[in-house]
Amino acid sequence: LLPNPTITTPTTTTPTTNTENPTTTSTPTRTHTRNNSLIQAEEPTEDNMFKSFKSSSSSKEPKPKSIKVGVNGFGRIGRLVFRYAWDDPTLELVHVNDICSCESAAYLLKYDSVHGTWDKSVEDDPADGSQFTVDDQVVTFSQHSAYTAVDWEAMGVEMVLECTGKFLTVATLQPYFDTCGVKRVVVSAPVKEPECLNVVLGCNHDLLSEEQKLVTNASCTTNCIGPVVRVIKETFGIKHGCITTVHDVTATQTLVDMPNTKKSDLRRARSGMLNLCPTSTGSATAIVEIYPELKGKLNGLAIRVPLLNASLTDCVFEVEQATTAEEVNAALLAASLDGPLKGILGYERKPLVSTDYTNDTRSCIIDALSTQVIDGTMVKIYAWYDNECGYSKRMAELSHIIAAKYVLKQEPAFVYE
Repeated sequence: LLPNPTITTPTTTTPTTNTENPTTTSTPTRTHTRNNSLIQAEEPTEDNMFKSFKSSSSSKEPKPKSIKVGVNGFGRIGRLVFRYAWDDPTLELVHVNDICSCESAAYLLKYDSVHGTWDKSVEDDPADGSQFTVDDQVVTFSQHSAYTAVDWEAMGVEMVLECTGKFLTVATLQPYFDTCGVKRVVVSAPVKEPECLNVVLGCNHDLLSEEQKLVTNASCTTNCIGPVVRVIKETFGIKHGCITTVHDVTATQTLVDMPNTKKSDLRRARSGMLNLCPTSTGSATAIVEIYPELKGKLNGLAIRVPLLNASLTDCVFEVEQATTAEEVNAALLAASLDGPLKGILGYERKPLVSTDYTNDTRSCIIDALSTQVIDGTMVKIYAWYDNECGYSKRMAELSHIIAAKYVLKQEPAFVYE
């Protein structure tokens, strides 16, 4: 995705057969990126995103069908999802709506302080302000705080990627269908209402259906802990648990001490660049949207730290079946190598640190050296995640699956089974 030769990424070795003392990292084979610089060294199948599609497009075979897609909200997640979705032949990105200027949108799409410079040519006309181009392909642009002011239907947009983080109820999202004529909406934040399906790929994507027009990609931390919860729940059983996410700063915090108009939490009004900030996280309770049987059994907190990228979640569970750290690691390793979590859940025994996970597109990478079991039934697990790239990659994949299966009526490129 982003050419940046200075980025250090985790490496792996050939998987061993000794599951009592696993020593390898999972090798994702089903994910894809848009540019080789985001590709992990251990992902040999990642060197050409949608290779089969690109091969067929250069032959006499017809190009794959596509749908027109718009993005509402062009912040950190909106721009990264745009990058990941750009080369997907099923998703034709035609319009972006944000309150910023078109010039700012194009500039920030091309240049990113954390993830590097995109290898696509991105140009805008400051005198126009109504469009920018990516590799000479036009993407129209509008500046409306109300998405209903955008004529999505006239542009032929069938799917909107809702990335503002502001519309978090079914009622505030329903006008997409009733007023704007959009067929599908994918939201970059959880909507905790039964009419909306919150999806964590690898965990509950089997609930996707033709009838479900409104879905979310849950949250970045829910995508991180979802695979861990699945493995521990299915292997050992979970009585209850608590998670702490050591999370990088986000735009909901202030750069220097000043009143915070985005959140009522006073601690987020303190400088995000200088402080460790205990705050709330909805990820532990949101996981109940994925696994309803765990309602009332999981909760957690967050600590915002003065870093820009790559977070860590501390998962603690009281399990039903007595176990050992070796057994826990063996179960996590096995799940990372085969089955629905392959390419989503990673496993690492090397003593890596947060910067090593920048631009890692997996949802969760187990820090195997830190796994502990206390008194047989208390399990402690550290899980790393690039809270921007991993989440945005899953959202692009989820959008692809929905477009392929339920709009274009064709088999998706991503199959987590």
